[in-house]
Amino acid sequence: MKIGFIGLGIMGESMSENIVKKHDDTVYVFDFVKEKVELLASKGAVGCKDSVELAKNSDVIISMVPKSEHSRAVYEGILPVLGAGKICVDMSTIDPSVSVEISEMVKKTGAQFIDAPVVKSKPAAIAGTLGIYMGGDEDVCDKMLPIMKYMGENVIRMGGNGTGLVMKICHNALATQIQNGVNETLTLARKNGVSVSDFATAISYGGAQNFYLDGQAPKLEAEDYTTAFSLENAAKDVGICMNLAKECGVAMPGEAHVNEIYQMGLKQGLGKEDWRATIKIVRGL
Repeated sequence: MKIGFIGLGIMGESMSENIVKKHDDTVYVFDFVKEKVELLASKGAVGCKDSVELAKNSDVIISMVPKSEHSRAVYEGILPVLGAGKICVDMSTIDPSVSVEISEMVKKTGAQFIDAPVVKSKPAAIAGTLGIYMGGDEDVCDKMLPIMKYMGENVIRMGGNGTGLVMKICHNALATQIQNGVNETLTLARKNGVSVSDFATAISYGGAQNFYLDGQAPKLEAEDYTTAFSLENAAKDVGICMNLAKECGVAMPGEAHVNEIYQMGLKQGLGKEDWRATIKIVRGL
């Protein structure tokens, strides 16, 4: 089974490298940045000149691109070379409604389609320990499970097309609200003389312990905003959540407040910094 991977960005680079290392057949790669393709080719992949060449040669086509419009463009572009026997896996974080539209478009060719967004960031992509949420027909998801496990250690099917993305958006919304709670309470603690390390230790003793603080405390203490997951990418996910909530008629006042924080961060030019830079906004308030 030949695999093609489109999109070699911060996450896609390491995800595709894990496939190259673990898969026993040809892995094709494409990105608009030529150097990224050359890097993966040096590790054993076969570089392609465009997405169409990649899709022609691949049995499984995986995409990992930034936004809804990019995913749509990828699949509209390769549509003429899709057909029975090919499976498309979009691992991008995009609007669920757009993903469902793409799935319908792809399935009309006879090919199959699932959404499979990931959780965790660059270190987990390197280690192959991502969490992956699949949305699509059960038999297709089952067939793709071994390939997903090249990249992630926790893989779960959530339901039909689009549900993987719904779960990803819910996950990230909860993470950003936990983050905002950490930002607010840590700022209050610091104003009263409590150090970051003592705050994190004390929180770990009770019911408020959380994965975000456990992992980020040393970097928050060091004022280290080196990017693993950018503020602008997190802001994009928050925006998708607000759109989804509006479509469903669900009120999310907590996430609406988080959205305000992120929009302030973008206006202040913090978009390229790590998402933990949101604490700067909370302090400023």
